Formats: sequence, C-alpha cells, structure tokens
Amino acid sequence: MSESDQESAAERQGIQSVELAMRILKALEDGGGPMPLSEIAERSGFQPNKAHRYLVSLVRSGLASQSPKTGRYDFGAAMRRLGAESLRRTNEVSVASDYAMRLRDACGHSVNLSVWGEDGPVVVRWDYGSHVLPFNVRVGAKLPMLTSSGGLIFLAYLPESMSAAVLAADRARLSAEAYSDADVSRKRREVLQAGYAVTSGGIIPGVSSVAAPVFSSVDSLPLAITVVFPAEDVDKAEMDRVTAELLQTARTISQELGVSSDKAS
Repeated sequence: MSESDQESAAERQGIQSVELAMRILKALEDGGGPMPLSEIAERSGFQPNKAHRYLVSLVRSGLASQSPKTGRYDFGAAMRRLGAESLRRTNEVSVASDYAMRLRDACGHSVNLSVWGEDGPVVVRWDYGSHVLPFNVRVGAKLPMLTSSGGLIFLAYLPESMSAAVLAADRARLSAEAYSDADVSRKRREVLQAGYAVTSGGIIPGVSSVAAPVFSSVDSLPLAITVVFPAEDVDKAEMDRVTAELLQTARTISQELGVSSDKAS
C-alpha cells in the first residue's frame, strides 16, 4: 500500500471514529440525563465494552463526564461550553432565511419571516415569488395578530402573558364584537390543533396565506414562516402541496436550531 493510500485509509478510519463517538454523544442526548453504561450501550447500538472505550476518550476530552458516586455518564464541561458557544453564534433569522428562499423556489409563492417585537409580529424578511401580489411589503412592517396567518401563529404559541397587550390593541382596532373572547379562544385552539394557520383576505382582499411556527432550543418560538399567494391562483390541491412544503421547511429549520426531530414535528 502506497503512502497516499495509507493516509487515505487513516483518514477514513479517523472520520469513522468521530462518527462512532457521535453515536455515544447522541445516546447521552436522547437519555435526557445521567445514564449508566448499559443504557448508553443499548441506545448507541454498541456492546458495553466498546461503548466504554469511547466513553473513556470522551471523558478525557471533557465531552463527557462520569459521576464518582453513581458511575453514571453525562455531558462534560467541554460539551457544555461548546453548546453555549454554538447557541451564542446562532442567528435564527439567518438560519431560517436560507430555507425560506428554498421554500420560495420550491413552491413559487412569496415567503416571509416574522418575529415577535414590542408591538407584535414584525416582518424581518420577504422573498417575492413568481406570482404577482397587489402590494409591496417592507421589512419592519407590523402584522396584525388576528387577521394575518403569521399573527395567528404567535397568538397560538406565545404565552398569553406576552401577547395580551398586543392582542387587546388588535381587538380594539377590529372591534370586540368582531372578535369575542370565544372567537379568540377558538382561533387559538384551531391553530394549535392543525399546527399551522391560514387566512384569506384578512389584510388584503384576494390574498391568502399559510404560516407555521419555527421553534428553537433557546427561544420557544423565535419566528413564524409564511407563504403568501393570490387566492385565485391556489386550489385545494395546490394549497395542500404548499402547506406540506411549508410544514416540512418549518420542521427542518427547527431541527437546525437545536430542536429534536420529535419535538419539531
């Protein structure tokens, strides 16, 4: 075997070792707390003696730790520092923006991202699609809570203590008769049950939209992602397709922001 072949083989072995070590770290993550060797081995699919060898190296590097009292393993100080630094560097809007553009390209419709501001939902990104809309939206525009799909996402998923003042102002603008307490509660339940929100003509006549929540490990609801389209251009089949692509995109962004796949669903 030539020197270059040996280097390639060593490189492949090194990469494989990292991937195998990640199975141990993933087992620690899934366990949700300190775990005995036997459980780590079972979750990672290793024999206990093999799992133990990887744990020895992970403990030495600080990525894992072992309690001297119980013998159980958990994440180490170095892993906690890496996690904290990774979260510090994460910009939710920046991460979501790449996926928003892909969603726009996939469905052909306009896509926007909104976050919760002091006065309610605020548009922080807008990507126009191939379907012409009868209005222009600037970044920084505020969205109503009750008549926009993005606003309904924040209505449903934010703690009521955070949204109460904005909701009250929105209801006053629309008149309490139009949106009673029962109406607001019903809308909240419908969005939570479906996992997304749909509006039609709520802001601009003839324009519909569907929005979904994006979650992260730091902020329970950092933003909402919305697809906007002329109502006349979208039949039920197209609406189902767009909604499915939107929900998949929201799940993918949430996972990218540190949410486990089962919680992102």
